[in-house]
Amino acid sequence: MAKQRKNGKKNRKKESKQRIKNRIRILKFFALLVITLLTYIGYCLLTMPNMNDAINRTRQPSTTIMADNGNEVQTFGTVYSEVIRSEELPQYVVDAIVYTEDRRFYSHFGFDPISFVRAMITNVFAGRYAQGGSTITQQVAKNLFLTSEKSLRRKVQELLLAFWLEHKFSKEQILTLYLNRVYFGAGAYGIEAASQKYFQKTSRDINTMEAAIIAGMLKAPSRYNPIASKERAIERARVVLKILQDQELITNDDLARILKMPIGKEKSSKVKGAAYFADWAYGEVNDLIGEREKDIYALTTLDQNLQEKASVILHDVLEANKDKNVSQGAIVVMDMEGRIKAMVGGKNYNQSQFNRAVSALRQPGSAFKPFVYLTALQKGWLPEDKIEDRPISIKDWKPENNDGKYYGEVSLSYALAKSLNLAAINLSQKVGGKNVIRNARKLGISSTVENTPSLALGTFEVTVLDMATAYTAIANGGFAVWPHAVDEIYSRDGYQLYQREKNDKLRVLDAKTVKGITDMLVKVVKEGTGYRAKIDGFAAGKTGTSQNNRDAWFVGFTKNLVAVVWLGNDDNSPMSGVYGSGLPAQIWKQLMD
Repeated sequence: MAKQRKNGKKNRKKESKQRIKNRIRILKFFALLVITLLTYIGYCLLTMPNMNDAINRTRQPSTTIMADNGNEVQTFGTVYSEVIRSEELPQYVVDAIVYTEDRRFYSHFGFDPISFVRAMITNVFAGRYAQGGSTITQQVAKNLFLTSEKSLRRKVQELLLAFWLEHKFSKEQILTLYLNRVYFGAGAYGIEAASQKYFQKTSRDINTMEAAIIAGMLKAPSRYNPIASKERAIERARVVLKILQDQELITNDDLARILKMPIGKEKSSKVKGAAYFADWAYGEVNDLIGEREKDIYALTTLDQNLQEKASVILHDVLEANKDKNVSQGAIVVMDMEGRIKAMVGGKNYNQSQFNRAVSALRQPGSAFKPFVYLTALQKGWLPEDKIEDRPISIKDWKPENNDGKYYGEVSLSYALAKSLNLAAINLSQKVGGKNVIRNARKLGISSTVENTPSLALGTFEVTVLDMATAYTAIANGGFAVWPHAVDEIYSRDGYQLYQREKNDKLRVLDAKTVKGITDMLVKVVKEGTGYRAKIDGFAAGKTGTSQNNRDAWFVGFTKNLVAVVWLGNDDNSPMSGVYGSGLPAQIWKQLMD
């Protein structure tokens, strides 16, 4: 018995020592864990952004492009408005935002454990990120100081910054920071910018339904803003109002009344269908004044009426002629000084931002022939002088007229009006291809043009904008123009940063040549291939169709405007029965009428 008791004591001592060792291991583990955690927190603190720099951080200044009537075309950059304090807003606005985004905002210390745990459970069961648990304070910390990087360090820093904000500022100050920094979609930052953009009123005056829409946007600004979808915005606002109802802040009767409240609308005066022009004008603004720190307004040359009609006409014609395998088009309208009055770079900007009016290189076809004829006029030829329209064979190349016929001896005027290929080639050889190219360059063709036998048929590539520029030099009496979109630039506080000055006129064609080629182009519209472009009053122009109907053009001018219409396909595939004398001429007529 004594021996057994002795052994029992020994075993108990061993067990006691083992328990002590286990406890020491556990303590060491937790000590190491705490040291590691404190070290990581220390690392996060050391790599925190500079507080003062972050608070004073500048944003990308906004650039508002305006039409010549002062209406907005588009705004680039981030749009902020005046600072609105939370105390200035109606209580229902504050309630809608706080109870939707962070219902315990006034009671937590920058971090809400209840929301965090609820979000974690929701996300685990959903198997994806379905719900966030960040407080308003955490969102302010992220928006003010941090990037959108998704990492553990950023999350820890966000939490530490939230604690600092709660210590440094009052709840009202934190809410004011949030309301003036948070993104509301469509380039609008802050509740005042959003209210002005979506409802055309200050945020101090929005009604309860509009407040619910504003609060609802915060979940997904690009999806729930009224511009993206008014229906989705209202549906999301119903969710916000249900939250307010659950919090007993509104009754059933209140809900029914709120849902009937009017919703302010975005400016109806904003120019539609002008995104291609806006991109081009924005590039010009950057070239003119470079980097800037202030919001600016650029008053442009755009004519809202012409722009909106050009966009609609092109879209409708393309939609109505899908069976002809024509999917794209471009239009440029310019006045006699090179001011762009309308620009359409494609059928649908949302589907393709490639601007075919300024960037696409396409063959002009017979629309280039006037440069051959005006070169002849410069050399002393007259419109009634004769040229041979006869078969030509240059090595293996045997060009033909479009109808396969030969017309023998014809006047220059008749040959251009009927767009006779063989007469144009013959004339080009007589006046010299180099001279034709020199004239094209003087008038505004900037792309590479090679002196080949097919030069007169426009078998090289040009842009729509270059063709508009070159024809304008004919239309305005023979003076070079520089296409431009920007007339004036102002800072938000009204300081003028730029004003376009009129350039000294540079004559590139003599008056006699201008009159001769203009008379010939008038005949093209009255009696020739451009008859479908005929309008009441003066009109001159030229059709153009490249080989296998890959490009179709009409380039023409009235007494005040030059307009170029191009149709084709991005993949350069042939169209079916689309000629410059058809759809492009009809589009030009519709627009000029």
